[in-house]
Amino acid sequence: MLRQAVELGASDLIVTAGHPVMMLRWGALEPLPGSPVLSALDSRRLAESFLTPALHERFSRDLELDTRHYLPGVGHFRVNLFIQRGHWGAAVRVIPLHIPLPSEIGLAPHVVERLLGIRRGLVLITGPTGAGKSTTIASLLEQLNQTGPARHIITIEDPIEFLFEPKHAVIEQREVGVDTKTYARGLRGALRQMPHVIFVGEMRDLTSMSMALSAAETGNLVISTMATQSAAQTVTRIIDSFPPHQQPQIRAQLALTLRAVVSQLLLPRLDGHGRVAAREIMFATQAVQNLVRDDKVHQIPNVISTSLRDDMVALDDALAELVDRSLVDFEVCYPHFADVEKRANVQKRVYRAADVKGHA
Repeated sequence: MLRQAVELGASDLIVTAGHPVMMLRWGALEPLPGSPVLSALDSRRLAESFLTPALHERFSRDLELDTRHYLPGVGHFRVNLFIQRGHWGAAVRVIPLHIPLPSEIGLAPHVVERLLGIRRGLVLITGPTGAGKSTTIASLLEQLNQTGPARHIITIEDPIEFLFEPKHAVIEQREVGVDTKTYARGLRGALRQMPHVIFVGEMRDLTSMSMALSAAETGNLVISTMATQSAAQTVTRIIDSFPPHQQPQIRAQLALTLRAVVSQLLLPRLDGHGRVAAREIMFATQAVQNLVRDDKVHQIPNVISTSLRDDMVALDDALAELVDRSLVDFEVCYPHFADVEKRANVQKRVYRAADVKGHA
């Protein structure tokens, strides 16, 4: 099943009773060819096949489990086991053996150079579930691993996804629940291990956010992810996670430590072969820092859209470029535009091009 999913280019599998095994391929959900409708016993047996005795005991106790699986020569797999209506199920994310470099996933060289030139502070890669955040971060870490001066990179993940082979860098990967008890404890420990770069799998709660901000403030480069869909929303989510009386202090701390936010979406390609990322890119210039400090986060989109010379890109501009280059269908991009006027202008260009093509 896993081998077939990788061969077909699937990004995810869903195992649940009452359905065939479903695969997510290029953004569309469809049955895995040849899979029968699963009974409750079928789905349990498939889910159990990922478990060691120790993991079986943990899952029976907690009724939830995140783990990983490795199939030699095929790939790594991030596995979430769950129970729904008394039946076992699993959601499986395919993690390729090959770690792509930034150029392979569409990150512009000047943006990569600027991101990798950051030596301290907080860099966030954000987007909805399945938007390729882990792949983007892995590509940046692999670039650091392959080029430039030797760095000490520590990752704290739940679970570990991409496995790095050390080249120029010393890389230590710690898994929550296996190598450390929690994100917060792993991050606290990492600060004592002389890191140059700390990758925290997700800033998911107040404690991990607070620790990540403190680590970034003390001179480390901290890279993490959040399930937010824009730079402004990311800043707001962090600040709003803290009690009201702490928020002025957090705004000041975030203004000092935040260096960049890359927010991305994965959209199906027009040619039907895979997906392509649309990315909003924000660097924390003086103007952005002032807006964060002065509680004017709602003005960040205006700064991004007028800061092309600072390597910033608004999501609307990224979407428009994908449409203009015929990489993504306009109808797919339509709901993601924030600026109605920008969307209308792109729509006019698309229809005008279609008319010209029709007359030809």
